[in-house]
Amino acid sequence: MSFKLTDEQRAIKRAVREFGEHEIEPVAREHDETREYPSDVVAAAADLDLVAPTIPTEYGGAGMDALEMALVTEELWRADPGIGSAVSSRGFGAELLREYGDEWMREAWLPRIASGESACCSCISEPAHGSDVAGIETRAEREGDEYVLDGDKMWITNGTVADVAVVLAKTDPDADPPHRGITAFLVPTDTEGFRPTKIDNKLGIHASDLAEVKLDGVRVPAENVIGAVGEGFYQLMDFFATGRVSVAAQAVGTAQAALDAAVEYANEREQGGRRIEDYQAVAHMIAEMATAVEAARSLTYRAATHVEDGDDDLAATFASMAKLFASERAVEVADDAVQVHGGAGFVTDHPVERYYRDARITKIYEGTSEIQKNIVADRVL
Repeated sequence: MSFKLTDEQRAIKRAVREFGEHEIEPVAREHDETREYPSDVVAAAADLDLVAPTIPTEYGGAGMDALEMALVTEELWRADPGIGSAVSSRGFGAELLREYGDEWMREAWLPRIASGESACCSCISEPAHGSDVAGIETRAEREGDEYVLDGDKMWITNGTVADVAVVLAKTDPDADPPHRGITAFLVPTDTEGFRPTKIDNKLGIHASDLAEVKLDGVRVPAENVIGAVGEGFYQLMDFFATGRVSVAAQAVGTAQAALDAAVEYANEREQGGRRIEDYQAVAHMIAEMATAVEAARSLTYRAATHVEDGDDDLAATFASMAKLFASERAVEVADDAVQVHGGAGFVTDHPVERYYRDARITKIYEGTSEIQKNIVADRVL
C-alpha cells in the first residue's frame, strides 16, 4: 500500500521541519542539559497551530486528522525528542474532552489548550499500575453534589505545567470486571489537594515535564464527570490506537534524526586517509538504518490511515504493530548512529547520545513492547 502525501500534507511536514530547524534545534542541547521546560518554543509552536493540532477548528485548533498529526509529531521529534515531546504532549487528555466532555468543558478548555495558553495532563498510571489500567487504586467517592478523589498517579506528562487534568479513578471498586468501575473526571490543577512533584531523574526527553501527582481529598463537582460514570476505561480504549500511532511517529522522528546525524558524520569524518562513508562496514550500517526508518515510517502512516478510517480492529492492530516496530527500530538506529560516531558518539559534543537516550522511552509508554506483542498476537492467532 502506497502512502503518497497530498500537497497539503507535504506542506505541513515542510513547515514543521522548518520550525524545528529554526526554533528547536538551536536550543535543544541547552534544554537537555538544564532540563528547563521550553515555554518560549511551545508558545511559538502554538502560533503555528502545532500544539494539540487535532482539536477541531471550532475550538481554535487546526482540525488535523490522524495522519497529519503523525506528520507533525514526527518532525517535532526529528528536531529534538525532548522539546518535541513538550510541544506534542500539550493536549494529553484533550481527546477525551473533545469526544465525551460536556459542551461547557469543551468551550472552557479546548480553545485554551489549542492556543498554547494552557496544557492538559492525563492522570492514568499509578506506582503499581501502568499497563494494568483496570487495576488502578485511586478512588472517587460521591458526597452530595461532589466527588472526592484520593490516590497517587505516577509518570504524568505535564504534571507540573498543566492547568487541567483528566483523572481516571474508581467510582465502583467492587465492579466485576474491574474496568467497569472506572470514571474519568475533569480536574483543574489549582484544585486544593492536587499536588504534583516534578520527576527530574529521567534517562531522556529532559525538556518534557514529568511528575508524580498526589490526589489528597480533591473535590470536584459531580458535573465534572466526563461522559458517564463507569465509562472511563472504555473512553480511554477509544484512543489507545491514536496514542500508539503518535508514539510510533515519535520513534520515526527520533530514528530519522539519528540517521541524519550518522550520514553527516560519515561524510565528514576521515580515517586512514578516507572518509568513513567509503568503508563498506559503515556504508552497510547506514543502509540498514535507512531501510529501518523508512519501513517504520510506512507502517506508522498506514496505521494512521486506519485510525482515520474508523475501522477499530484494523486501527488497533496496525497501531500496535507500528508502535512496536517503530520504537524497537528507533533504539536500534540510534545505537547504530552512536557506533558510526565511535568515541565521539559517547559524549555530548554530538546529538546522537541524546537520541540514544531519548529513543528508549518509546518502547515503554503507551503500552510496552511486550504489551504490543500481546495485542498483535491476540489478533493474529
